[in-house]
Amino acid sequence: GYIQDRFLRLLAGRRRRRAPLIHRGYYIRARAVDHCVQDFLLKTQSLPRTQILSLGAGFDSLYFRLKDMGLLHHTVVYEVDFPNVACQKATLIKRMKELSTLVGDTGGEGLGAITFSGEDYKLLGVDLSELSELERTLEEAGLNNEIPTLFIAEVVLTYMENTRSDALIQWAAEHFPQACFLVYEQVHPEDPFGRVMQQHFSQLSSALHSLAQYPDCEAQQRRFLAKGWTECSVMDMNEFFTCCIPEDEQQRVQTLEPFDEYEEWHLKCSHYFVLAASKGMEPSWTPLLPSVAVPHHAGPVGMAGSVPAAVCARLSGISGLRRYGHHSVLVKPNVILTTGGFGEENGQHCRMRNFHVLSKHAGYWKAVCVTQNIPDKRWGERLYHTVSCLSDTLALVVGGRTSPSSAGLGMLWLKFPETCNASDPDDVAVELVSLQPAAEAAALRWRHSTTEITFKGERYLFVYGGRSALEPVLGDWYFLHTPELSCTAIAVEGPVPESRHSHSACSWEGGVLIAGGLGAAEQPLGSVFLLREIEHGFQWQTIETHPPLVPRYSHTAHVHEGKLLLVGGVWFHASSVPGITVIDLLTGLCLDYVINVEHLEWPLMLHNHSSVFLPNEKQLLVIGGGGNCFSFGTHLNAEPVALSLSSILSSH
Repeated sequence: GYIQDRFLRLLAGRRRRRAPLIHRGYYIRARAVDHCVQDFLLKTQSLPRTQILSLGAGFDSLYFRLKDMGLLHHTVVYEVDFPNVACQKATLIKRMKELSTLVGDTGGEGLGAITFSGEDYKLLGVDLSELSELERTLEEAGLNNEIPTLFIAEVVLTYMENTRSDALIQWAAEHFPQACFLVYEQVHPEDPFGRVMQQHFSQLSSALHSLAQYPDCEAQQRRFLAKGWTECSVMDMNEFFTCCIPEDEQQRVQTLEPFDEYEEWHLKCSHYFVLAASKGMEPSWTPLLPSVAVPHHAGPVGMAGSVPAAVCARLSGISGLRRYGHHSVLVKPNVILTTGGFGEENGQHCRMRNFHVLSKHAGYWKAVCVTQNIPDKRWGERLYHTVSCLSDTLALVVGGRTSPSSAGLGMLWLKFPETCNASDPDDVAVELVSLQPAAEAAALRWRHSTTEITFKGERYLFVYGGRSALEPVLGDWYFLHTPELSCTAIAVEGPVPESRHSHSACSWEGGVLIAGGLGAAEQPLGSVFLLREIEHGFQWQTIETHPPLVPRYSHTAHVHEGKLLLVGGVWFHASSVPGITVIDLLTGLCLDYVINVEHLEWPLMLHNHSSVFLPNEKQLLVIGGGGNCFSFGTHLNAEPVALSLSSILSSH
């Protein structure tokens, strides 16, 4: 249901259901190309003749779709691919009545490189990197240099050597006075997702050549302007989805099937771009003009400095800490409990059933897997839950999910002995909390936050936001009085924050600090709120940051001496990945620091991770993180990483 195309099954063979993330990824690609092609046909509809030249067309159904929609009154479509691909496609078209009748076969096929020739459709078998042969075959097939021509290169140029793809771009500009060029391909090779993406294509023996020379959208734009094109606009897919797809269509796609892979979706979209270049077109061809004005953070994020990252000594090889969507909590000094998530156990990818305890002895961290005394195994297998420690021996698990269509999983008590640590890992007893009906809704959510607050000297847990199987984003909250977890009504005034999930929440001065998150239209938020105690209840206050906080989500957060630390996350700024952001809660000053990963041998993905702040050492321990990198494989951070913050938290 993502794309309507009755020719797909004829050309692409059997239908296969894939992961929702893959469906969305191919939807945005098809949508971007269609958007630009139809814009070209619309802008040139009054002209007597135009043509489309699709380079490396493969088994694309574009011609048949356009013909079927009645959009090719005066346009001839030329498709070029390797001879074996073109021959296969020609055979397929002749064999399928639905396709051949649409083309109206003129019997001119089989002449050298021209494998199929219809009145307005020519299929050519030529290697694109052999420019003189391409030129000769196109001429033979009737391509006319004098009429407006749209070139399409959908994930094609990057597989050619740069000198050859550059020559092709320049040839098109030099030989066609009125021309448009549409490109869709990869970008940003050097960040963690980009490294996983590159590795995937290298393993397939089809390396991406463009990336080293043209690593970002600006470089691609300069490339086309330098090769003879006079106008060129470019957008990554996050920008395209937000700016060029109507809101009702965005909503339709977002609700087609249960979806919970926002981080991977936005990272995939920031690693692909669509480019539209033109020359000699009157009026000029600008298919990538935003139809909606979106606050665009185009410039690079200014970095105030860097934070060194180091692998925690003696922790390597513990597979259970390779996970994402889990939760880690400091149970007592030097003892960290990690629960839930999805990851790798005994070489298998699965929902994580076992708990892990990390503890520090004589300066070294040690990890051990802990079994649970648990009546029902499903209780423990959850993602995107929260864990709150109420004492050295008691913690509360709230919410979480198994699959995105599953209802919430209730609350669990975790009880551990006084002596719990990695040297003496006694079992953790797990009990289902029997909740009062009023508090049940608090547990039917995931990607939420649970934070300890105080009201009139009493301790409460503040459960806020998240999402559920029915609601893609929640903005409600609950005050649960501890330890019996009764749902208490407390008055809250002030401007209510917009609904969000995957935000961060920290206890501060008896209240709670909420930062960032993903909002209603799957757009990252840059707001920071303080819920603070007032005489008869609480009040929401906005904390103004300057420069404004770059919107982000899926980060973690900690407070230290009046400073809010945000760790990692996902944002739409493709020029860099989020590192550590420090917000001074008194002045609102907001500083970004890059994480220096030169001593890590693997890409550090800072989303869906957990982190624990160790105030004495001024150190952050990052545990797990990563996810599915589109169709490029799953990347899980190999081991816990220590970030030293002493230089950025010094008391200047």
